[in-house]
Amino acid sequence: MKFRLHVLGIPHTRTNLDYTLCAYTQKAYKFCKMMTERGHYVIHYGVEGSNPICSENVVVVSNEVYNRVYGDHDYRSKFFRYDTNDECYQTFYRNAIAEINKRKQPLDIILPFWGAGTRTICDAFPDLITIEPGIGYGDGMWANYKVFESYAIYHAVCGKSAITNCHQNYYEVVIPNYFDLNDFETNFDKESRLNNPDRYFLFVGRVYDGKGVNIAIQVCQKLGVKLKIAGQLGPEYQNYPWSDMIEYVGSVDTKQRSDLMKNAIASFLPSQYVEPFGGVQIENLLCGTPTITNDWGAFAENNINNVTGYRCRTFDDYINAALNCLEGKIDYHQCRLFGEGFSLENVAPRYEKFFEDVINIYTNEGWYHLKDETLKRIEKLNK
Repeated sequence: MKFRLHVLGIPHTRTNLDYTLCAYTQKAYKFCKMMTERGHYVIHYGVEGSNPICSENVVVVSNEVYNRVYGDHDYRSKFFRYDTNDECYQTFYRNAIAEINKRKQPLDIILPFWGAGTRTICDAFPDLITIEPGIGYGDGMWANYKVFESYAIYHAVCGKSAITNCHQNYYEVVIPNYFDLNDFETNFDKESRLNNPDRYFLFVGRVYDGKGVNIAIQVCQKLGVKLKIAGQLGPEYQNYPWSDMIEYVGSVDTKQRSDLMKNAIASFLPSQYVEPFGGVQIENLLCGTPTITNDWGAFAENNINNVTGYRCRTFDDYINAALNCLEGKIDYHQCRLFGEGFSLENVAPRYEKFFEDVINIYTNEGWYHLKDETLKRIEKLNK
């Protein structure tokens, strides 16, 4: 089955590789490529300068408007700034609704990658199917059909009442984030990583204590090993006294990120909240790099203790995890192998199945619909 998919970009970014710092932007970008290359008709709506691989790329916010609202904000060094009531968002809403009206057909699917941030557009089309395609946000989800990034966030959203009450929704599914294998190079040579005089650990992400950068700093200072930090600076780190041992390298593009990851001893991801997914962890694995994480959230699913890295709960755990990585106890090939499970090619069929299941509600017998292949198996059984 082929689908018609209306992909809503993020109004305060452009859907291109200059905005790798926004996970939701990159999900939209990669999704367009993933589904277009599988033969689906993908229409992307975004800010001028967006360039995803898709069937149609519709500009709904001009550079003039975007730059007037956000042009003076340095998103590479500071957290993103946005306001759903500002001119950029309101222009996005108005023009996206007009453009979808020109193109819509029955059974089209609208995909708001920014969740409630673009709900206004989805609400304008009750005749179409809205699916929230990658929930990594803690609130604001509303659509009848939802895709969560991990079982960690899915179960957190279900809440403790779901343990005793029978009210689960079969059309709230878990499909992990997806990655383009072409974006990541590997380095399986432990000698070059571990015995290099310039060896280093790595932290990539928003640079604030909520992501646990303070833990990464403390561990590396205790061990006397260099730490490289890349990402947007939180307010508390805007004027941080960086040293030769703790080096801030700024924000990095796709190539720079891969180079940093493939040569690191290991990468720290000690988020202090329940991480919905933590895409940086999989990116490291795709470079063959072990990850040192906390022991909750999506890391409990995606960081296999003693295989892809280590999950930690105490400072002693973090220290020993780092020492194990310094001693080369993790097989870099296993890291890469596990990471490949999140490739575009491996994840796309899961979206296709879910989209088909949802459309069956409107065209067949819904939950009870049996595919032709299933009916043939039943027929064979009863011969």
